[in-house]
Amino acid sequence: MKRRRDTAILPDVMQVTDSTVCLRAVLLFADLFLIVTALYLLKPSSRSLILDVISAAQLPYVWLLSAGILFAAVAAYQWLLERFQRLPVVLAVTLAFVVVLPLMRQWLQQPGSTAPLVFYIVVDLLGVMLVEQFWSLANSLFSAADGKRWYGLIGAGGLLGGGAGSTLAATLVRHTTLETADLLWVAAAILGLVCLLTLVMGWLHLYDDTHQPSAGAGRTWQQRGGPRGRYLVLIAAALLMAQWISPWVEFQFMRVIEASYSEREARTAILGDFFTLMSLVSLIINLVMTPLILQRLGVLAGLLVQPLVLVVAAWGYGLSPGIHTAVLMKISDRGLTHSLTRASRELLYIPVDAELMYRAKGWIDMFGYRVFKMLGALSILFLTQWTSLERWLPLNHIIVLACLIWAGLLVVLHRDYRRVVFDISNAVS
Repeated sequence: MKRRRDTAILPDVMQVTDSTVCLRAVLLFADLFLIVTALYLLKPSSRSLILDVISAAQLPYVWLLSAGILFAAVAAYQWLLERFQRLPVVLAVTLAFVVVLPLMRQWLQQPGSTAPLVFYIVVDLLGVMLVEQFWSLANSLFSAADGKRWYGLIGAGGLLGGGAGSTLAATLVRHTTLETADLLWVAAAILGLVCLLTLVMGWLHLYDDTHQPSAGAGRTWQQRGGPRGRYLVLIAAALLMAQWISPWVEFQFMRVIEASYSEREARTAILGDFFTLMSLVSLIINLVMTPLILQRLGVLAGLLVQPLVLVVAAWGYGLSPGIHTAVLMKISDRGLTHSLTRASRELLYIPVDAELMYRAKGWIDMFGYRVFKMLGALSILFLTQWTSLERWLPLNHIIVLACLIWAGLLVVLHRDYRRVVFDISNAVS
């Protein structure tokens, strides 16, 4: 079945009523809540189980393998999107995880080291593919103005889901007879609800393919004469720098977890507690700081908070390495990524023509992120295992330097963002 474009079904953004926009936001809130709840049920278990079979020092090798597998998955995903409508593709991807998780649960009962490794990669795939295809949908449904108004609320659904999933994981392991691997059954059931909600959203035409109306009269960016190449390259450079930094933070955090908790169920519970704390902090930021910063200070301020806060946290970890400073550094990275930074970076895509946005976002979020995670993993291995340079160049110093470069890229990117938004506003008027 060839992909079709039905631009008559959904009205132009300029004609969309407030009640329609509100309904979309509520449905997207619920969708993201369920997706992230399932994901954060699985994250503590995947990280706890993998430390049963390998050490934290070996995790970069797993990240390399995960990135390679995701390349193939992304290629298959893009191939499907080019040939079929989005709704059946999204349903097929989600149903695949519903089927795979119970099978993984049975495999984890078998002795050996392969199943925890595969499970870790499956969770990585789930987190990337389901969340990114969600935000691609959101970006096609909202104008830049509506995005600033509603993305904080929509993102709160993911943050509540993270807190719900991680709290449920810790509670079930501590207070029921369920063990770490049993959490896969619960996550599969929640993803089944995601499938049902996706069908409802399809019935309401949210998955019908449309061009981004704010781009002006159905013309592509290139036809409007916009600086497509430079702007997208700057988006990629700034966002991928963040992805290169993330493995450094994760590596140090997992080393501390491994050293502090040796028993599997205790490790799963404490990881659940950590993810709950991170989700709570992210939720507060998203509800209080995100609307305030984006509406009053703008996109640049929203993007700059994470690298600057991470500089302080990484420096503090270098002065006093331990569980508390590792948690603070991890929250500075992932907590802001899933709240203020997420909402800010999604606004960067809105001025882009919808078809171009899907292609660029698909490459950056699914392919580019994996490349830079591989580069991060390789650089960690080079400094910590293949050479003795970590003795002379501590990992937290690398994080500080990379964050300063990242902040500089964001300043340059923001100049192009303002010019593109200005050009589009003139075209529409």
